[in-house]
Amino acid sequence: MLALAACALSQPVLARANAVGQQRTAPTRQQSQRMNVLFLIADDLNTRTSAAGFKDVRTPNLDRLAARSVNFANAYSQYPWCGPSRASFLTGRRPDTTRVWDLKTMFRKTVPDAVTLPEYFRQNGYFTGRVGKIFHQGVPGDIGTSGPDDAPSWDRVVNPAGRDKINERDGRMTIFNPHPSGRLGSALAFLADEGTDEEQTDGKVATETIAMLKEQKDKPFFIAAGFYRPHVPEVAPKKYFDMYPLAKVRFQPEDDAHLARLLPASYGLVGFQNLKLTVDQQRSFVRAYYAATSFMDAQVGRVLDALKPLGLDRNTIVVFTSDHGFLLGEHGQWEKQMLFEGSVKVPLIINMPGARGNHKVSRKMVELVDLYPTLAEMAGLPQPDGMEGKSLKPLLQNPRLRTWTHPAFSQVQGGRSVRVDRWRYIEWEQGKLGAELYDEDNDPAEHVNLASDSRYASVVARLKALLPKSSPGPRYGSSSAE
Repeated sequence: MLALAACALSQPVLARANAVGQQRTAPTRQQSQRMNVLFLIADDLNTRTSAAGFKDVRTPNLDRLAARSVNFANAYSQYPWCGPSRASFLTGRRPDTTRVWDLKTMFRKTVPDAVTLPEYFRQNGYFTGRVGKIFHQGVPGDIGTSGPDDAPSWDRVVNPAGRDKINERDGRMTIFNPHPSGRLGSALAFLADEGTDEEQTDGKVATETIAMLKEQKDKPFFIAAGFYRPHVPEVAPKKYFDMYPLAKVRFQPEDDAHLARLLPASYGLVGFQNLKLTVDQQRSFVRAYYAATSFMDAQVGRVLDALKPLGLDRNTIVVFTSDHGFLLGEHGQWEKQMLFEGSVKVPLIINMPGARGNHKVSRKMVELVDLYPTLAEMAGLPQPDGMEGKSLKPLLQNPRLRTWTHPAFSQVQGGRSVRVDRWRYIEWEQGKLGAELYDEDNDPAEHVNLASDSRYASVVARLKALLPKSSPGPRYGSSSAE
């Protein structure tokens, strides 16, 4: 039965998106000379990568992409949860505009006239293709299906499913916090699997993306490849676990004194602080996350390696990012939906062939909502309507541009955060449930909350004024965001 299932899962699931609006015509000569876009995104990837300077985790393929690109060291998700984040940056609108604050709401119901990022390219004569997870999909439940995808965005979609789908129920998974339903989407679960990279879902994402690049190499395209790791469950071939001997994985749990000082509201909607895992269990999961990250990186490398032989290395904009971060024990927390740095900060690498800023790091504050206007401008398309982010093209030409002083905003249920060069300021229910101020230069671990220290009252006042006055979203502790 497993063999039959593996055979079935090895076949990509193809679906043709329904055309909307006017029919696309064959590309003109001018269109065929436009820059292509290859959009690569990982799921739940934080900035613990060697490309971001965290040398404990090996991501050699992201390293080489970053080395020839602009590597944004301070990029932030607008909402550290898959559905709200992806609805935000794929429409170019903030969560309070999309009104997507959970995993159930479809943005087509709340902003029905929105034109998505890939849809905008499609309307402008580009082929648009998706492989894997771009819009929200439940993981691992929706792997192998389109899930709540957005059909008008795509000419073609591919929904790979690998042997990790079989592993969900074969009894070999280590699960530290089993859910009564058996769901693995938020479980600290992992498996050092047998078999090859290509047999895993992310391996198939890479294979199908390469095939799509080959098919579309002679016409303008927007191809998006959505990798599923390192979203839980952390499944990867055993060789990636072997890269991180357990005894050498550095992990130090937070001390009780620090945890006692935290605001209760700072745990967010679904804080994981009460798991009561042993130190060895926590270290084992950190190791699994690192292994899954390196496995995902290897698949990104396969896709990048395909560009030059296809003649696409000089006319293709490459973007790599994640939908949000992922906490690995910081503040006693695991996973996401919190406003700590590790939950909202994401890797962001953009390679624009010929950009003057390539081979440099930008430390300016940028947001995922900036991606839509950036890619439209870089591709030479008219600026789309309704954008709430800013094009990053000036930073692609000058990563240290002094006039770029924009803050970065993030939010969760009941909480709002603003990040500027030195500071992160957070309010819970407009301050009714407390506030947090962290000096990110001198306290990057966010251990000392300065919000009530009178010496920083002017800083608090300045940052408080930047936050939206109120939110139309769900209140802290409500049951509407599940």
